[in-house]
Amino acid sequence: ETNKMDKMVKQLLELTRLEYEKREFNNTTFNIVELEKEIVRTSQVMLDEKDVKVELETEEMIEVFADDMYISQIITNYLTNAIKHVKDVAGEKYIKITNTILNDKGVVRVTVFNTGANISEENLTRVWNRFFKADEARNRDDGGSGIGLSIVRAIMNNYGNDLGVDNKDNGVE
Repeated sequence: ETNKMDKMVKQLLELTRLEYEKREFNNTTFNIVELEKEIVRTSQVMLDEKDVKVELETEEMIEVFADDMYISQIITNYLTNAIKHVKDVAGEKYIKITNTILNDKGVVRVTVFNTGANISEENLTRVWNRFFKADEARNRDDGGSGIGLSIVRAIMNNYGNDLGVDNKDNGVE
């Protein structure tokens, strides 16, 4: 419990810095596909526990200019949420990471999809709020604090980029 509280306090402090201090990012050029592969590799224990595979739609190198620590945090939060909520739908159970280059904006859109139940319409915008958990039956035993997507929103706001969540026929992206 002490470790959980320590982690939550650190996350809250970082969230506050991101929301109110306009963080200075340590932007460098790096291959986002390699970063994604590493995040999947370090998440392998959770993936094995859920008996789920991750598909990386993009295998080639995509160089981006950003703070790799913060981008790693974003992708990790998305992947962790996808792992927690992945379910078998019509015999399919998987997570898919896709990179789309938006040439007109000069950015790469990273999406993480998981098969499973949709998020209710009323909760689609609320998932970005601090401490919000869409599934009221969940508790802190799963390790979640409800802060991860708030941090994602704050980082993306600092970069001036869009974020979102979409229900699909067989899951959530």
